This record gives sequence, C-alpha cells and structure tokens, in this order.
Amino acid sequence: MKAMSKKIDSARKDLTKALKKHAEIVGSTAVSMKKAQRAAADVHLAAIKYAAQVESKTGLTSPFGDALQPGLDTSTLASLTAERDAIAKKPHKK
Repeated sequence: MKAMSKKIDSARKDLTKALKKHAEIVGSTAVSMKKAQRAAADVHLAAIKYAAQVESKTGLTSPFGDALQPGLDTSTLASLTAERDAIAKKPHKK
C-alpha cells in the first residue's frame, strides 16, 4: 500500500466520519430536521476541505465536480474565500 498524504488522509477520514453521522441521522425512524441539516452541512464542509487538500497536493480540480459549488468558477470561489477569511480575521469593534 502506498503512503498517502497525511493531510489528504485526515480530510478523507473527516469526510467519512461526517457521511456516517449523516447516514445515521437521516436513516433513523424519526428524523430531526435540525440534526439532519447540521449533518448535511458537516458533510458539505468536509467534502470542501477534502477537495481543497486534493487540489493543493495535486493541482487536480474537485473530485465532486460542481456538486460543492455549482455555478462558480475556481477563481471566483478563491476570491470569495479569501475575502471571507480576511473579514473573519479583522478585530471586531465593540
């Protein structure tokens, strides 16, 4: 078995964990809408992180195609992400 990038392997494990939790929640007899939505958001975030690690390591685009960010190209997403991160780092006025 070939050695896998530690960051990609970690992101894969997080994605697998999020998918299992989502399946447990939505597969139960009584599905809580709030829990299902939170679990779906966790899967989405984990998939984005996994795709980002793959792209960072290999230069390949997302293995999920447009499923994660339909309609927006990579450069627009990168710009929006950078802007969001810059806003998050700014000190908040009280």
